[in-house]
Amino acid sequence: MDRRRFLATAGAAASASLAGCSAILPGAAADDYDVGMTAEAFSPYEVTVAVGDTVVWENTSTRAHSVTAYDDQIPADADYFATGGYDSEAAARDAWDGNRGAITSGERYEHTFETPGDYTYFCIPHEQAGMVGVVRVEE
Repeated sequence: MDRRRFLATAGAAASASLAGCSAILPGAAADDYDVGMTAEAFSPYEVTVAVGDTVVWENTSTRAHSVTAYDDQIPADADYFATGGYDSEAAARDAWDGNRGAITSGERYEHTFETPGDYTYFCIPHEQAGMVGVVRVEE
């Protein structure tokens, strides 16, 4: 087989094997989550919802992530939230070992917001890289 025929055959095979992949990529019409997670970012950075709405985060990357509220950056009378079910930022940080409180690729976390205000949260292992987000809850 000559080189051109080989390259054409290999290219066609690669294209055929990837043909259905666009349906599962983040941003596709079938997505039913509010915030995705890339390697070191929440996407979108900020989401606005109404009181009583549930926000769904999905890990759309290959890295393990957390969704961890900053204790001092949520409304005073709001329920604390963090993957792993921790009741404080300190507890979530203390428990983090890469598994406890982690959501892995394709997994989801959700939280219902009952108190209006801004909620700033972060990913424990990627906080230093700037993986921070905001949920704005309006009445």
